[in-house]
Amino acid sequence: MAADDWRRRNPEFQEPHLSRNLALRDALRPIAARHGVSTAAVAVAWTLSWPGVSGAIVGARSPSQVDGWLAAGNLTLEKEDLSEIADAVERTSAGAGPARPYVSASTRRRSAER
Repeated sequence: MAADDWRRRNPEFQEPHLSRNLALRDALRPIAARHGVSTAAVAVAWTLSWPGVSGAIVGARSPSQVDGWLAAGNLTLEKEDLSEIADAVERTSAGAGPARPYVSASTRRRSAER
């Protein structure tokens, strides 16, 4: 990272967090490959899968990064995908908070209507 890059001062981009976050990214690769999308799209789709979440704030450093996220809007993560992500979050200790969104019957209906 460049000397003036804000991420150099952010604990999430320093050890031990950086290695954990990269391990989680690597764990998302098989899910992304199954769906034919980027790992970034899987991460955004996971965020959007939480009940009550209607948008995700993401930060692009280049226009090409945005292209990798576009598929997230149409990506429906299946129960197995969510379980695989939750297992990876728990295994890597990346991030904070719950690893698995609660999916109720009404949430599934709303997702199906999209």
